[in-house]
Amino acid sequence: MSYGGGYNPYEQGGYGQGYSAPPGAYPPQNAQIAPEVQQWFNMVDQDRSGKINANELKAALTNGRGQNFSDTACKLMISMFDNDASGTIDIYEFEKLFQYINQWLQVFKNYDRDGSGHIDENELTQALTQMGFRFSPEFIQFLVKKNDPQNQKEISVDQFIVLCVQIQRFTEAFRQRDTQQNGVITIGFEDFLTVALGCSV
Repeated sequence: MSYGGGYNPYEQGGYGQGYSAPPGAYPPQNAQIAPEVQQWFNMVDQDRSGKINANELKAALTNGRGQNFSDTACKLMISMFDNDASGTIDIYEFEKLFQYINQWLQVFKNYDRDGSGHIDENELTQALTQMGFRFSPEFIQFLVKKNDPQNQKEISVDQFIVLCVQIQRFTEAFRQRDTQQNGVITIGFEDFLTVALGCSV
């Protein structure tokens, strides 16, 4: 199965607002779980532990190339919804992830207009522009190359999710330091390393 996640574009201060997990507002343990979510959870929970880890998630997700999602993407998505930092998610955390991924998939499909299962540089430019990010062609090429180890000049949905989450994290860190809201910051070396290491996946 293929997935995508949360999309709420707006533009502010010259750089975009990306996407991140909702802030820890998980439903109570007696909340009603949608039947579709329960069905998927049961399929993904291979060891019947009542919890899902990154390996189980990876086994259940495929991108448009018929490949399983990357380890990086699966660990990232688990960590975003792992409210108790256990390395696993329960059915309630999974419900949030399920909604998030499906929203991302819809975003991806909106720009994968040829239905190829991946987007090229032009399609990525359009997607990021709609999200409020105005990047140069050279930077778009860099983003695709960085996330495309096979050098096919295109990225799959799992690579797209990782890319957008990284951009969001760096944007939030930049915005906190851009006190003048002019798109320029001065940053010390240790602060730079803190941002770089903290935002990487």
